[in-house]
Amino acid sequence: MFPTEHLLILGAFLFSLGLLVIITKRNTIMVLMGIELMLNASNLNLVAFNLFNPGSVDGQMFVLFVIIVAVSEAAVGLAIVLQVYQYFRTSVTDSINEISE
Repeated sequence: MFPTEHLLILGAFLFSLGLLVIITKRNTIMVLMGIELMLNASNLNLVAFNLFNPGSVDGQMFVLFVIIVAVSEAAVGLAIVLQVYQYFRTSVTDSINEISE
């Protein structure tokens, strides 16, 4: 079993990596992947904090809730990206500069 501190450091590293992907990448699919990486890092931290209180399942319930939100976000985000790509013929976020009616 890993020490809790190592799990928290790994979660912080993954969250920072996801934030870096969101800031630096211009492709919308990569931005969605960065958001998913950040959500998974927060899940890892919730499970690590749950190890401090072994009799409780609060952290695991929060993880389940975050997974459900992440799946919904991925489905809706991918649908929006596909519609934007179909209309604008690009997946670069800087090239999309108008809103259709």
